[in-house]
Amino acid sequence: MTRAIMFMGTGSDVGKSLIVAGLARAYANRGLRVQPFKPQNMSNNAAVTVDGGEIGRAQALQARAARVQPSVHMNPVLLKPETTTGAQVIVQGKRQGSMSARMFFDNRMQWMTTILTSFDNISRVADVVLVEGAGSPGEINLRPGDLANMGFAAAADLPAVLIGDIHRGGVIASIAGTFDILPEEDRARLKAFIINKFHGDPELFSEGRMFLEKRTGTPCLGIVPYFAEARALPAEDAVALEETLATPYEGTRISVLRLPRIANFDDLDPLRLEPGVRLTFVHPGEPIPADSRLVIIPGSKSTIADLDALRREGWDIDLKAHVRRGGLVLGLCGGYQMLGRRIADPQGLEGPPGGTEGLGLLDVETTLLPDKTLTRTSGTHLASGAAVEGYEIHLGRTEGPDCARPFALLGGHPDGAVSSTGQVMGSYLHGCFGSDEFRAKFLKELGVKASSLRFEDTVERTLDALAEHLEAHLDLDRLLALAREL
Repeated sequence: MTRAIMFMGTGSDVGKSLIVAGLARAYANRGLRVQPFKPQNMSNNAAVTVDGGEIGRAQALQARAARVQPSVHMNPVLLKPETTTGAQVIVQGKRQGSMSARMFFDNRMQWMTTILTSFDNISRVADVVLVEGAGSPGEINLRPGDLANMGFAAAADLPAVLIGDIHRGGVIASIAGTFDILPEEDRARLKAFIINKFHGDPELFSEGRMFLEKRTGTPCLGIVPYFAEARALPAEDAVALEETLATPYEGTRISVLRLPRIANFDDLDPLRLEPGVRLTFVHPGEPIPADSRLVIIPGSKSTIADLDALRREGWDIDLKAHVRRGGLVLGLCGGYQMLGRRIADPQGLEGPPGGTEGLGLLDVETTLLPDKTLTRTSGTHLASGAAVEGYEIHLGRTEGPDCARPFALLGGHPDGAVSSTGQVMGSYLHGCFGSDEFRAKFLKELGVKASSLRFEDTVERTLDALAEHLEAHLDLDRLLALAREL
């Protein structure tokens, strides 16, 4: 017997992904086979699956919490924003091309059958399927043809739980308002609600809880206190970076350029947790701090557009001054491509066919190609001899004289490039800083004292702590009883 239930939010970033991850670990700890599922996602933070595709990073974390391998069926439709009005469309892990928001909106129902097929595949190997919605079901202007929230819930005939974020304020109005504006058939699917990110004494919210239970006619499954340890887990939405100006630590400064279309920024999580590192996100309108020992240009969903944005901020001038002062630069994936002499886009994959001049800090050139590289890999960082592992997820091929000095050897093949001075480095390897030996040796070269951080162990401990947190504050038995038998 398989049970399934869906989790929706009063808005984005209310904690849906984190609650599903914690529930996945909690139910897995009870001996249940758990599978996460998100019908449609929008995120530039992606992960490579064992079946050779890509899904949202949050679903990969939820799979890890459930102690199962991530699959393309856990997130069958992934939208990766490339511009303010368009995105790359990934269906069951594979790139289908780019679409404007209007084109996708007008044609999105064509993927409902695919979504339901993936949901069926997931359900066959689970005792419990935890389904995460996207944004809010209260966006009633998006209800016709909806794939992400009530549209999917209706197609799969699933009950749902609504999550509200009290940390931002207005949780009573947002929960009551969501119930009030939904059409009756959708409102009937909401069987309960959860108050998330509470600070202080929950008894102070007792009147609010009773009001909402009476107003909505549904029970509150619990008031979940704010879980500060969540900072050790990957964030899915770049909105999290708007609140991440720096780490709480003092130490060697590593600065990261906050590109408009930043991708796979969880690459930086291990550095953020290092007590000897002061990780700083450099936001638009800010100069690169002069005391930076290392500047990282992270991944980008739209390399050429983000390179143009980098120049508009004057960061290209700051980078060259940084190198002249003896500082180091590391480009990851799209950031690596930007460091070269030129980026060519002959097929117009990121806009009109053509190309642009790169930063010229590495003697390489990149040609964007339609075949996307998607692979999990491991090998050796050549400068330190340290073991390193991660994944590649990119369009394009990079070649040039500096490739004769690779950053790493991965699966027997050279990766990346290093300048003749050793100051400028580029690599296609995402997730490399999660490798403890590599991170320790790399940071040592920056003058950072070694720490006892074991990143993967930290993630596991945090997931276990999150599961215990939810066990203590939510009625997990009642929640399971609300799930529908498939």
